[in-house]
Amino acid sequence: MADLVCKNFDAADETRPFLAGKGRLDLLETDGGQVGRAVFEPGWKWSEHIKPLAGTESCESAHTGYVVSGRIRVVMDSGDAVEAGPGDFLQAAPGHDAWVLGDEPCVLLDWTGYGNYARPPSG
Repeated sequence: MADLVCKNFDAADETRPFLAGKGRLDLLETDGGQVGRAVFEPGWKWSEHIKPLAGTESCESAHTGYVVSGRIRVVMDSGDAVEAGPGDFLQAAPGHDAWVLGDEPCVLLDWTGYGNYARPPSG
């Protein structure tokens, strides 16, 4: 394990574009796992712009993140919902949909759920 690491999302180890140009995921590889910065453009919705890549009915990633800017609504398959904005910590279990609120991109950092996010299933 490195004693000190500094990486920049603008020079990510991997970038995955979302469908219809509605954003991207920038991933950094670390000794502790992947850390991601998602930029969700206005009009982005998981069920429209990620679902075709994921091949699941709802998002099956668990997320632990921080909203840097913009607003997002997350709705669990159970119907529980939350709106999050700048400065909010957000944790969501698998089984949800989400979409951007308003006309500003939502930028979200995530420490747990972006490893396979927006990646088509292999095979």
